[in-house]
Amino acid sequence: MVNSVSEIIAFVLYLASVLAVGIVFFVKSKKSDGGDKDYFLGGREMNGFVAALSAGASDMSAWVLMGLPGSIYAFGMGQVWISVGLLIGTALSWIFIAPNLRRYSIAAKDSITVPQYLTNRFLSDSKVLQVICAVIFLIAYCVYAASSIVACGSLFNTVFGMKNEIAMIGATIVILVYTFLGGFNAVCWTDFIQGLLMLGALMAVPIITLFIMQTPSFAPLAEVVTPEHYYSLLSSGAFDWASISDILSGLGWGLGYAGMPHIVIRYMSIKSEREMKKSQVVGTTWTALILIMASVVALVAHEYLGTYLPNDNRSLVFITLVRDIFGKLGGSGAGKVIMEFVAGILLSAILAASMSTADSQLLASSSAFASDVYKPVFRKNASNKEMMWAGRIIVIAISIIALLIAMSPKCAGIMALVECAWAAFGASFGPVIILSLYWKRLTYKGAVAGIVVGFLVDALWYAFLSGPTNLYEIIPGAIAGLLAGIIVSLIDKAPSQDVIDLFNKAKLPTERED
Repeated sequence: MVNSVSEIIAFVLYLASVLAVGIVFFVKSKKSDGGDKDYFLGGREMNGFVAALSAGASDMSAWVLMGLPGSIYAFGMGQVWISVGLLIGTALSWIFIAPNLRRYSIAAKDSITVPQYLTNRFLSDSKVLQVICAVIFLIAYCVYAASSIVACGSLFNTVFGMKNEIAMIGATIVILVYTFLGGFNAVCWTDFIQGLLMLGALMAVPIITLFIMQTPSFAPLAEVVTPEHYYSLLSSGAFDWASISDILSGLGWGLGYAGMPHIVIRYMSIKSEREMKKSQVVGTTWTALILIMASVVALVAHEYLGTYLPNDNRSLVFITLVRDIFGKLGGSGAGKVIMEFVAGILLSAILAASMSTADSQLLASSSAFASDVYKPVFRKNASNKEMMWAGRIIVIAISIIALLIAMSPKCAGIMALVECAWAAFGASFGPVIILSLYWKRLTYKGAVAGIVVGFLVDALWYAFLSGPTNLYEIIPGAIAGLLAGIIVSLIDKAPSQDVIDLFNKAKLPTERED
């Protein structure tokens, strides 16, 4: 199945459909005058199903099809704690963050970005918080987007024999085009399609693999060697610090959801309270199925592939499994062509996972720059059209920087890039957003302190202590950010009555119920 024409056709059709969505919303945007609110937030008109799957797809990047299955395949069930942490974090975020943030962002001068919301929540005219947020966005999103570009390069290199550099450049161009054309609506609708594709692939592949494994002629591709403690949830097989730190670090991933701008912006875009309830159920269920099935894929691959893939190639588990099982099912002739085409569609799920995360990150960072830096700092009288073009220029700039990071010989790989960016966002914004929604005593200075301290502690821990302690930096970073926000707020003078009134108003359901 190397360089299969059927697989190439499947990939081309997928990419064409993604670009078509961008073109459709570009044409629609020409007929409306919604301005930056439409481009960056979809006019707050997202329905519950699209918003939920878009949030999930923008969250679950290629690591859920490459990094997670690869780690479990190679090292065993002790690696599933990341899934547990993410599932808990997803559920809590949809229940406690999503509805409250949507209401509060509307009440706070109809804010369309996270930095805007945090500034308007305090009725402040200062732009310090918005600028700090935008700077962190630009830094972290360059790293985050690079992980998606690396995944695309790995996929095209494996399936088509294409050079990584060429594949990464091509993927970057496609992501750029439809983000550039259609804005938030294009991103959300393509994420919706990609979310369905990811779920379908993860549901189908292990079921088909198990079916093949029950046939009399089945034999693993290589010897099946099950290391000691492979099926234990304790990575070392004992309740020692190695296992405890892995558990804490895995659960710590759940802390990131409250501070992930490209995810929480979906909460703000949902058009009504009724649609929010749909999103909560759909979003949590989708994430649960994705994480469970990614783990199942790894365990099935362990029995099917054996030791076929060395540890340094473990991220190719899903790709190898798909291409082998559909090669066996296809036989020869027309059946072979059909099965290769189906394999290409399923492998497009990896491309979908990469692109759905990258486009969301590009849009979130561009909206932060255009709305929170460009207009308030450089061009206070900028028109809606000028704002959109400023955002599009930033999309191009971040894409180029992310591409350079991805192509660097020192690039640490998909999972390492995701870990860094996820921790930076979670530690910086997570504690402050939670405090802003649930603690009326929080002040503007407290929010600034929480964001800055969380980011700095996260960065310093990663640089000097993550190795010796084996503890994910998001945990100390989030704790430090939370304490800084509380302590500085208590030292600072209490919020004005207008800020308290806004806090109380945001607790009430919005009028838009349909």
